[in-house]
Amino acid sequence: MSTGTGTRAAAGTTRAEASDAELTELRTAVRDFLSSRADEAAVRAAVDSERGYDDKVWAQIAAELGLPALALPTAYGGDGYGVVELSVVIGEMGRVLLPSPFFSTVVLAATAIVASGDAGAAERLLPGIAAGATTATLTVPNRAGSWEPATGTLGVHVTGSGSGAEVVLEGTAPLVVEGGTADVVLIVADSPAGPTLYEVDMTTAGVARTTLRGLDLTRRIARMDFRDVPARLVGEPGGAAPVVARVLDVATTALAAEQVGGARACLETATAYAKERMQFGRPIGSFQAVKHKCADMLARVQVADAAATEAARAVDGVPGSPDPGVATAVAHAVCSEAFMAVAAENIQVHGGIGFTWEHPAHLYYRRAKASQLLFGGPAVYYERLLRRAGVRPLRTA
Repeated sequence: MSTGTGTRAAAGTTRAEASDAELTELRTAVRDFLSSRADEAAVRAAVDSERGYDDKVWAQIAAELGLPALALPTAYGGDGYGVVELSVVIGEMGRVLLPSPFFSTVVLAATAIVASGDAGAAERLLPGIAAGATTATLTVPNRAGSWEPATGTLGVHVTGSGSGAEVVLEGTAPLVVEGGTADVVLIVADSPAGPTLYEVDMTTAGVARTTLRGLDLTRRIARMDFRDVPARLVGEPGGAAPVVARVLDVATTALAAEQVGGARACLETATAYAKERMQFGRPIGSFQAVKHKCADMLARVQVADAAATEAARAVDGVPGSPDPGVATAVAHAVCSEAFMAVAAENIQVHGGIGFTWEHPAHLYYRRAKASQLLFGGPAVYYERLLRRAGVRPLRTA
């Protein structure tokens, strides 16, 4: 497997598949890169910057490692790998809380473009994404907070009776991941044909975006207001639902891998501190209560890792894998709970130091909580899991 631009797969080949040795090599390369360019000081500096991430690091991620291209189709400048390989990368990014547009651009937007089947949009946008030259995001502005593109619930709509390739949008998208800096926004809007995916160039007049101060300082959220904004159709009119379903499968799986990476960092930090911190003449890790906490953290990380790995294999269609809809919903639930619990226990092992700005424990806790709520929160993703498992709600008289 290549982690640079020099030995990418030839365009037009089928999806590549990395061996276990190649996955280990990929993980090592990404971890080595991030350890030198995304330590705690660098993360804090990026958080305080105007864009919320380091442009130079993002450029190096694309030019030196070729990571934005990893899971994109070879026909558009990608390497043709799948979610298994993508999960390795995003797990390492989650481990250091890397502020970057990788999740919004590669996981959300690029997945939507590929899933739409729109060759024109793919030719127009994917080469720039693969090269790291274009940043993008996707939003489904459901007023209920979920990502279900149901008619009448969306905060953005097509004005007039427009249903062609070029339309005008009106409305508000309240929570857009990395919306404050994205070059392109893909948005699901109400149209005469039903929920439809559109592309908006953010240099277009009429778009007002406001960066919000969210709980997670390492992943920025923005509000977008659309006032007579020209937009271009992506995919088929009224065809947003299957696109969003595919995006949710990929995105929740990638998010699960990211959550495992963050949880593992919390576990490593807590156990290291428990070995070093002395109390009553002995390391606090020798006390049974602290041992139990660390053991529980380890168990949660291992279970979450297994769930995330299984979901990635299922989404990629690896033989013997479970139904991807069920596997991704399980991973979303299990990994969200695990990261929250481990991040909280990390604070406890450190004696409540998570409330101290100078310590990174609170940054992991903030990321854990924000990630848990990213696609609607526990109530939404448990309902999704039940639907995917074939469980129907009880009918009341």
